Amino acid sequence: MFHPRRTLRALLLPLAAGLALTALPAGSAHAASTLTNGGFETGGAGAATPSGWSEYGDTGASFTESGGHGGSHRLSHWSSSAYKVETYQYLSGLTNGNYKLTAWVRSGGGQKSAYLALKNCGGAEQRTDLPVSAGGWIRIVVPVNVTNNQCTISVNSDANAGNWINVDDLTFTSGTSGTSIKGADISSLAKSEAKGGVYRTSSGTAGDALAVLKSNGMNYARLKVWVDPADDYNNKARVLATAKRVKAQGMKLLVDFHYSDVWADPGRQDKPAAWAGHSYAQLKTDVYDHTYDVLNALKAQGTTADMVQVGNEINGGMLWNEGSTANWTQLAGLLNSGYDAVKAVNSSTTMALHLAEGGDLEGTRWWFDSARSNGVKFDAVGLSFYGYWHGTLADFQTTLDDTATRYGKPVFVAETAYPFRLDSEDAHENIIDTGDELVPGYPASVAGQTRWMNDMASIVEAVPNGRGLGIFYWEATWTAVGGNGWDPTDAASGNGWENQALFGYDDRALSSMSWFRHR
Repeated sequence: MFHPRRTLRALLLPLAAGLALTALPAGSAHAASTLTNGGFETGGAGAATPSGWSEYGDTGASFTESGGHGGSHRLSHWSSSAYKVETYQYLSGLTNGNYKLTAWVRSGGGQKSAYLALKNCGGAEQRTDLPVSAGGWIRIVVPVNVTNNQCTISVNSDANAGNWINVDDLTFTSGTSGTSIKGADISSLAKSEAKGGVYRTSSGTAGDALAVLKSNGMNYARLKVWVDPADDYNNKARVLATAKRVKAQGMKLLVDFHYSDVWADPGRQDKPAAWAGHSYAQLKTDVYDHTYDVLNALKAQGTTADMVQVGNEINGGMLWNEGSTANWTQLAGLLNSGYDAVKAVNSSTTMALHLAEGGDLEGTRWWFDSARSNGVKFDAVGLSFYGYWHGTLADFQTTLDDTATRYGKPVFVAETAYPFRLDSEDAHENIIDTGDELVPGYPASVAGQTRWMNDMASIVEAVPNGRGLGIFYWEATWTAVGGNGWDPTDAASGNGWENQALFGYDDRALSSMSWFRHR
């Protein structure tokens, strides 16, 4: 399929780093304010240079093929030997302002880099990497502010032999994009510090973990609340103390109510011991009073919650059995008690509902359709998505987009994570500790962790109508510290998650924190 053009490559590659494409001969520029042949349909399969587009570098590695996202054809980059190629289109006569490139992409991964770019638009070049998705198509966006009436749309691969990408259905329209939440759950922090946990900057200086995270771009902290935990952590008093530190860093605060004394998730929604034996009517009061009490105390000390989760991963409901999804009328009553308490403390606090299994379109639809038909009140939707458990990135995008559109609510990733290594620092087996558990294309390395988070952020950024709020990483500060394990009732329980923290085994901030600075 490809005969290396070594001479051309030798001539052109030195120019590729920064040459303004406007300096190329006028005939290679497409002088129009609209994108031409964004679906790569003109010319059909086998076009060496798609109509309306130009190529640069190892041009034999860029061509059209059958099998499009929307139409019948797509742009592909591929070669049987290492290659570096750019497929680009120059637009002139643009009205200055904000624009957004949208494209559907697939990638087998393995490249040194594979990305879409908007450049020579008058400001800094803007890029979005292609997520690794060998099967399903994923939509990504690139925003830019055009200030010189022109812009170059660029599809780039710097690839090893056999690496491939597909790109299709590009549009270039007025608009912008980005995410507002670059967050992390830090519920483990107070106990970690009390048990001797140390946090360092990337250069090794010991410091306040929150200050280190903030300096790397984190702007939102998530704290869970248990009712009466055995270890006296993640309760009202501890949340109040950590909330002061969060707000002192200028961060926003999400309070995550579990309505339990221990972990609440799809497999376990145990009532707090203090509420055991209470009637359904009393449980509604319990939810209201507990929610109001914690949030009002936060408000009274000047650290009002910006967002609240009423329940944690409540796919099966909460406060079992009374609040199970087997009885939606009762579950709706409990959730609305929480909503009313949130709003009674501060009407502008966002109330979110949180489900796990963010790749499950059918299950998510069933849950929120049921919630809506039972009159459940909410402002936003949070989904957990762990790529090693919850399906593909394409599955996740489908569910996230559908949720935002179907219910007309902003959406966010309430939890995600990725390992930067597989071995344990403590004696406790890690939850993810073998290569066959990983997501293809995302190695257990700092680079793999960074890529996972940036690609997740790109998917959230692409949610239609600006409804993608952002991401909370889980769990940034849960390093291996004796006594700070999984089980609040067992001081000897270990941590199965230290290989997915954002601090390394030397306690230093990992460079993967750079994802906080994603648009």
